[in-house]
Amino acid sequence: MTRLAPIPETVTLHVPFRVVKRGGRKEMQLPDGAMPSRRTDSTLIKALARAFRWKHMLESGEFASISELAEKEGIAFTYMARVLRLTLLAPEIVEAILDGKQGPAVTLARGLEPFPLEWEEQHAPSR
Repeated sequence: MTRLAPIPETVTLHVPFRVVKRGGRKEMQLPDGAMPSRRTDSTLIKALARAFRWKHMLESGEFASISELAEKEGIAFTYMARVLRLTLLAPEIVEAILDGKQGPAVTLARGLEPFPLEWEEQHAPSR
């Protein structure tokens, strides 16, 4: 195998992107049309896992109330109640989060804010 042309010592590569803040971190945002790599949000996934675990503990009768469970877990009742709301997200949104395909606007902070209970409304552009 022979080389026909010499390899240059310096190679310049231009990659268009923007740096945006997301959940206290800085991330690269690719231009429209570029295929982003799948990137899971471990904080959001952890919150989803906790929410579904707590929901199961409440539904199984292991704990009689959110207050009782919050006390056992050492977590404020109000925070637990907000995290538990994540179990009301549309299945497609939960799946997108687990696959790392959620949009940049889908963060834990936004997920803890009130959101519509109707799944169709959760897919609205304002969300």
